[in-house]
Amino acid sequence: MKGWMGKMKVFFLISAIALLMAGCGRENLTALDPKGYGADRAMDLILLTTFIMIGVFAVVLAIYVITLVRFRKKKGQEDYIPEQVEGNHKLEAIWTIIPIILVLVIAVPTVMGTFDLADDSNADEHVNIEVTGNQYWWHFNYEGEEVVTSQDLYIPTGERVYLNMLSSDVTHSFWIPSISGKMDVNPENVNTMFIEAHEEGVYWGKCAELCGPSHSLMDFKVIAVSPEEYEQWIADMQSVDPEEVPEDSVAQEGQELFEANNCMNCHAIGSSPAAIGPNLTNFGDRSTIAGILEPSKEHLVEWLTDPESVKPGNKMTDQYPALSEDEAESIAEYLLQLQPSEITPESAGN
Repeated sequence: MKGWMGKMKVFFLISAIALLMAGCGRENLTALDPKGYGADRAMDLILLTTFIMIGVFAVVLAIYVITLVRFRKKKGQEDYIPEQVEGNHKLEAIWTIIPIILVLVIAVPTVMGTFDLADDSNADEHVNIEVTGNQYWWHFNYEGEEVVTSQDLYIPTGERVYLNMLSSDVTHSFWIPSISGKMDVNPENVNTMFIEAHEEGVYWGKCAELCGPSHSLMDFKVIAVSPEEYEQWIADMQSVDPEEVPEDSVAQEGQELFEANNCMNCHAIGSSPAAIGPNLTNFGDRSTIAGILEPSKEHLVEWLTDPESVKPGNKMTDQYPALSEDEAESIAEYLLQLQPSEITPESAGN
């Protein structure tokens, strides 16, 4: 008995800790607080299925309790077998028809929602963005705009934005819980989905498909701004001069080191689609470094000097000469001044 009680205490303790941890997280990284069209449809289905399951559980529990009370053996009562109901056509019809109805109640809106969210018939009338999944970052090419960026995806609120997604290596999964559901990103074929944000703000996205050692670090952000701010951001990005020399002398030295260390072989500044690494046009405006680090010069120096310690398995490791701390600081100064627009993650929603 003592051993059994000890196990139950451990079970309840673990359950309480799990319940507490389930309430932790970011408010912009949850499907339970929808801020977009796709998330709204998903939330409707979550509530529908939850209410049905609670109802089924309540009915089964009620029948169970009634059976325990009504058919329990009373004191002094002789053993007997209750009336058997096998072959009762009415009961068999009830417990066959009711589950079919419940399945239909769940299935019909689910299928309707699936077709609705897969509808791309009006894609040409909206913003279209080519999304490329890479280990372990995301690349965004705004079709027809000559705007290319990475990691931070800017979209206008109240408008559908169609994403045409392809992977450059392995299978990934594009997911912004607060705005929409998941979509696989495959190397063989283009998958299309649309997202629509109701409110301005910064929403966290994740790769939801195991894709390598740094899969859990493959984060990105969606910055939803007003249509007017979105147009301004597009114009600012289009006006970037990749060869512009910074005014600060340290940043100038960083620019020279950036070019001397062949960083331009993998990265681009401007709308060049040739780069095999993240586009750096608005690097100084981004909300994170390498998708996970807080944006600061110290963190950028850490990333430049030892990227493997930040994201194991990344394709930047050992692709350029080792940098001294002074060289890394100069390059960091240059990259952090790449701020072509006043429309930033910090300004979203303000």
